[in-house]
Amino acid sequence: MAAPTPIDPHVDAHATTEAAGHGGEGGGLPQFETQHWFGQIAYLLVLFFLLYFLIAKVFAPRLRRVMDERADTISGAVAAARQVQAEAAEQAEAAKAEVARARAEARATAAAAAARVAAEAAERKAADEAAVSARIAEAEAGIARTRDGAMASVGAIAGDAAAAIVERLTGKAASPAEVDAAVKGAA
Repeated sequence: MAAPTPIDPHVDAHATTEAAGHGGEGGGLPQFETQHWFGQIAYLLVLFFLLYFLIAKVFAPRLRRVMDERADTISGAVAAARQVQAEAAEQAEAAKAEVARARAEARATAAAAAARVAAEAAERKAADEAAVSARIAEAEAGIARTRDGAMASVGAIAGDAAAAIVERLTGKAASPAEVDAAVKGAA
């Protein structure tokens, strides 16, 4: 036996490939050989119709159902959002009307309170003015009494003063008739 030659893996793989390629009918790709075309076309048609059937009867309906559910969900959500938006707008209008009503009530209450306070102030003012007027009338009555009293005494005081002046100037006392005549003539 001869000594074994070292085996080069590249050489063996190349030789095996050449043997397989040259062992057949000439080389090239088998897909391009016309003798295999009928089988390839048959497989193509079978696979095409199988895939067409699966897509048309299984995958497309499922996809269509999912898309319809999605569209229904979206349209339902949009309708719900529009309904909520409309309700919110109605509530906003109701709240706006309520605020306007509350403001009007507050204004009316404030006006009533202001009128009540003004009326109370007018009543107090009238009462105070009446009290002051009563005090003034009382004071005027007192002044009138004092004046009347003083005026009643004025004649006597004037007579006494005239008698004193005459006595001092002349040295002798004047008669009461002369004093009364002098005081009445001066008045």
